[in-house]
Amino acid sequence: MQSKVLMSHLSIEQRRQFESLDRELLEEHQLARVNNLLSTIRPQNKFYATKLVDCPQQLESLEQLTELPMTTKEELVGENGNPTNVTWPLDRYVRYHQTSGTRGRPLTVLDTSEDWQWWVDCWQYVLDAAQVTESDRAMLAFSFGPFIGFWSAHDALVDRGTLAIPGGGMSTLGRLEMMQRTGATVLFCTPTYALHLGEVAKQNGFDLAADLQIRKIVVAGEPGGSIPATCARIEAAWGAQVTDHSGASEVGPWGFGDTRGTGLHVLESEFVAEFISVETGKSAAEGELAQLVLTPLGRSGMPVIRYQTGDLVRPYWPTEGENRFVLLSGGVLGRTDDMFVVRGVNIFPSSIEEILHSFPEVAEYRFTIGKRGELDEMLLEVEDLLQQPSRIAEALNLRLGLRVEVQQAEPQSLPRYEGKGRRFIDERKSD
Repeated sequence: MQSKVLMSHLSIEQRRQFESLDRELLEEHQLARVNNLLSTIRPQNKFYATKLVDCPQQLESLEQLTELPMTTKEELVGENGNPTNVTWPLDRYVRYHQTSGTRGRPLTVLDTSEDWQWWVDCWQYVLDAAQVTESDRAMLAFSFGPFIGFWSAHDALVDRGTLAIPGGGMSTLGRLEMMQRTGATVLFCTPTYALHLGEVAKQNGFDLAADLQIRKIVVAGEPGGSIPATCARIEAAWGAQVTDHSGASEVGPWGFGDTRGTGLHVLESEFVAEFISVETGKSAAEGELAQLVLTPLGRSGMPVIRYQTGDLVRPYWPTEGENRFVLLSGGVLGRTDDMFVVRGVNIFPSSIEEILHSFPEVAEYRFTIGKRGELDEMLLEVEDLLQQPSRIAEALNLRLGLRVEVQQAEPQSLPRYEGKGRRFIDERKSD
């Protein structure tokens, strides 16, 4: 039988060489890529030709990147959601997607065949980290609609020679049965859905570890893959290893989990990462809470320069080891528009999730912030199999320093999610 052929542009050995570059050589590579991107898009891209009119034509050092203005999502959404930052005539584009619209109007996302191949090549780093091989059979449990989701993962798997099994348009039970029938060994889904699959499996007599062959799970779309309690809970339910991934429709697949499961590496051979201190608005120091700003280096058809992702992270720069790409400890900790300020305290959804998922009896939850008079009021509803919400309230008080009212919810009464979970509701924003 003819063997499958690896089609991606770089071999795994070449990808590992990039990961091990020292900082000086890596920045030389990034500078050359930035300058190539600028020279490509400036003559054709009206958005950036205008935006960069007073900026250097070429950068002499990577530090000069700060002389270019940042880009926000609001700037990219034009009339009817069409993007403002396209470079080429429409007939050159072959991929259409759109953002989920959970944070404002959906944005149309277009890619040329060259840009889509870049997406696929970036995903190879994620597949390396998850140790996915051509012998695996991969189940992609998501809707396969216009949201970009795991579309690029699907094509990266095909590119690698891995059997890709699309699970769109199926019920949760149907997906479990398909995994069993096909002998799938890898699962791609959100952290929320990995847990929900486990819940449905239990209700229908499936033993995930015994009845299925899933031994690797790649999660994305939510911070859970780098939250220790969430990761441990998924791994315990499935008897499988979890690898985190992060990306965005506007920028591409920029992050992949480290081998210890403690955070995300930024794919710095394909992205320039900047970190803006939440406290000072200047460049963040190592370990400081910062907003992630990204410049993709291989996407000219719908480029973004110094894009404000809104993701909150804590960066660390490894100086030794096999992977020296910047490491975001704990992965994406939250978003600037998701961070709650309650009674003067900053609260991230990931912090609450870490606490709740340390209780294996909590099946689902919903966290709501409102007002009682002039005071903030917090309500946490939990489906707790032990029906002892007071112990959860005590843990929240001990670890967050806040008193939260915790109420028992009826089994199966709270929403379940296939995609990004929406468990946190701030009713104060609608006042």
